[in-house]
Amino acid sequence: MATEPFARAIAEAEEIIRSAPHVRTEQDLAEGLDYLAGGIKAALHMTWAYDRDFPFFAASTGPYAKLGLDNPDTLYFHAYIRDDAEYVVTGRRGTTADLSFQVLNGDYSPARSPDSLTAFDDRDIEIAPDGSYELRFGPPGTGARFTLGPGAAMLIVREVFSDWDAERPGEIRVHRADTLGSAPPPPDADTMARRYEVAARMLLGRLRTFLAFPERHYLTLPVNTMTEPRPTPGGLATQYSSVGHYDLDDDQVVVVTVPAAGRDVAPYQGFQLGSMWYVSLDYINHQTSLTADQARHDPDGKIRYVVGERDPGLANWLERTGHRRGYLQIRWQRLTRPLGPGDGPEVEVMRFEDLPSRLPYHDRQRVSPGEWAARIAARQTAVARRMPG
Repeated sequence: MATEPFARAIAEAEEIIRSAPHVRTEQDLAEGLDYLAGGIKAALHMTWAYDRDFPFFAASTGPYAKLGLDNPDTLYFHAYIRDDAEYVVTGRRGTTADLSFQVLNGDYSPARSPDSLTAFDDRDIEIAPDGSYELRFGPPGTGARFTLGPGAAMLIVREVFSDWDAERPGEIRVHRADTLGSAPPPPDADTMARRYEVAARMLLGRLRTFLAFPERHYLTLPVNTMTEPRPTPGGLATQYSSVGHYDLDDDQVVVVTVPAAGRDVAPYQGFQLGSMWYVSLDYINHQTSLTADQARHDPDGKIRYVVGERDPGLANWLERTGHRRGYLQIRWQRLTRPLGPGDGPEVEVMRFEDLPSRLPYHDRQRVSPGEWAARIAARQTAVARRMPG
C-alpha cells in the first residue's frame, strides 16, 4: 500500500508524543495529540508542495499546523528551490510592519539548524509607488540581484504585523524563470508512493527536531529568566531575540519589563508565550502575545508584561492558559541599530497578591471585564481576517 509508510510514521509519532519527557498531565497529552494532527497536516502539505521547477509559496505554519515557536504576528510562506536555477519573485507590498526574505540551505533536523545563505528585508529592494516589486534569485553568472549560494534549498518570506487591526498583508508569487508558461508532467502512482515515504520521514524528523531544539536553546537557561537581546541564530539579518522559560505556581506571576524600542529603532517588537511542545499558545481566543502596538506603555517608556494564570485585571496580562511551564520570547525586527543589554528585559517573579504594591503604574494598567472582552474580540476578528486557515 502506498500509504503504509505514512501510517507507520503516524503510529511512531504518537509514541514519541506520549513518551515526551514534559508530558505530565492530561492537558499535556491532549495538546501533544493536537500538535501531532498539525504535524500530519504540515508533512502532507509540504511534501505535496515540493516542486523546485514549478514552485509556489505555501503557508509554512498556521493556527492549526504550528511549528517552531511560531510567531502569532507573522504570516510565513516558503517555496522549495534549487541552487542551479533562476527564480523570479513578484508581489505587492502590504502595510505590515516588516516584510523579509531568507534563503536556507536545507531544513531543520534534530542535529542541526540550516544555514541562512541570504537574509534581507524590503528596505533592500525597489518598490514602485503602487507597492509592486520584482526580485530575481539565481546562481552566479545569471545576473540575478540575489545570488543563490551552493546548497540553496528553500526561500522563506515573512510578513509581520504589529497593529493587527490596521495593517494588511500584501501579495507574493514565485516562478522559475525558464518554466513560466509550461507545465510539469502529470505524476504517476510511483511518484505518489514516494511522496508518502517522504512525508513519513518529514513527520518524524520535524517532530524529533522541535522536541530537541528547545532543549539546546532554552532549557539550559536558568528558569524564570531571559537572555540579553542577541541576533537570532540562523535568522534574519535585522532580527534580535530574547528567550527564556518559566515555571510558575498559580499564585505566582513573572513580570517582564522591557523598554519600548520605538518604531525608529524596531518597527516590530513582540512578546509571546509558548507551550512545552515549542509552539505558540492559543493566540486567537486568549491574550498570549502582545506587540508593542497592542501593549499598554508606562510613562517611563517601558512595557511591563505580567505572565500568570490568574486574571489580574491588567492590560498587559499574558495568559498561561493552564500551562505551568512554557517558553518566553521577545523579538525585535527591522532594526536600525544593534541592541544591547539596556534594550533587553528584566524578569522578576512575585506573588499574585503583591502586584498592586510592587508593579509600577499598576492602577494605570487596569482594565475592566468589558474592556478585556473587547481585546479578545479584536484578536479573534483580526486573525480571522488575515489567517483564515
